Amino acid sequence: MIYSEQLLGISNAIVDILGRIDKKFLGAIGAPLGSMTLIDEEQAEKLYSLLNSTEKISGGSVANTIAGFANLGGKSSYIGKVHDDAFGNIFNNDMKNLGVDIRLKPTKFGKSTARSHILISEGGQRTMQTYLGACLELCLSDIDSITIKKPKIILLEGYVWDIEDGPALAKKAAEIGRANNATIAMSLSDSFCVERHRNEFEIFVKNEANIVFADEDEINALFGTKNSKEIINKLSKLNILFVITRAEKGSIIIRNDHTIFQDALDVKEIIDTTGAGDAYAAGFLFGFVNNHDLSECAKYGTYCATKVIQQLGARINKGILNDLMQV
Repeated sequence: MIYSEQLLGISNAIVDILGRIDKKFLGAIGAPLGSMTLIDEEQAEKLYSLLNSTEKISGGSVANTIAGFANLGGKSSYIGKVHDDAFGNIFNNDMKNLGVDIRLKPTKFGKSTARSHILISEGGQRTMQTYLGACLELCLSDIDSITIKKPKIILLEGYVWDIEDGPALAKKAAEIGRANNATIAMSLSDSFCVERHRNEFEIFVKNEANIVFADEDEINALFGTKNSKEIINKLSKLNILFVITRAEKGSIIIRNDHTIFQDALDVKEIIDTTGAGDAYAAGFLFGFVNNHDLSECAKYGTYCATKVIQQLGARINKGILNDLMQV
């Protein structure tokens, strides 16, 4: 099988606006520390005007993974909706500069490009204020054999199910991918997203997915498990590869009766936890598409996540796996 690329991501296209703030700032805008709040366009513009110094890069969970995968040396592509505006140009140009093939043109109608204000306070704690805008306008007609092509892996994020056409377009993408022998992967996004779409997620995971990325809270929300023992017992009965991150406890890889426990690595200082799980997925998938065994994939994912949380922003730097892969 000749694949068009190694990894295709389908997700909410969001520009991450990263800025350092203090707790007084959060009090002034009425945002609880560590919260994620959806805001409208007017609120987004006002908040942006209050930030003194920011870094703006393409973001969103799966988009972070796609960007990281590209920086590791993988060939990747992306489907997500942005508007033809300044932030849309930032998103698309940033991804293209990484070598990512952008499959959709910016829309000239509808809402402006989505952006997430990631407010980083002392200790790397992040508080997010997110305007979803154009990313929610991704629709079923955007998914076809031309935009999907023939990727080796298709990665969808749970937030896609928040889009009106989300469940239908996810199923269509999986059907097109499966017809071309693609591996279907899904990231559960967050536990609140799982709660919103639990039944639909369970159906998709059991009927469509080959790989599932999640943290413990997300898996527990989906399957009603309470601890790692219950998780392993439940998931080992499903013919799916589960990759479960556990923060400082490392990660667990489960495929049928084969379970791998991957330890976390030492961290000198946590700067920003933004996108740690996304970076893990990028490292893991890079190993996976290059036919490394699952324990090596877990090491790559752990290493990428560890590096990302010791810097500002979710972007994996080029070449960070080179030394690790030579050991």
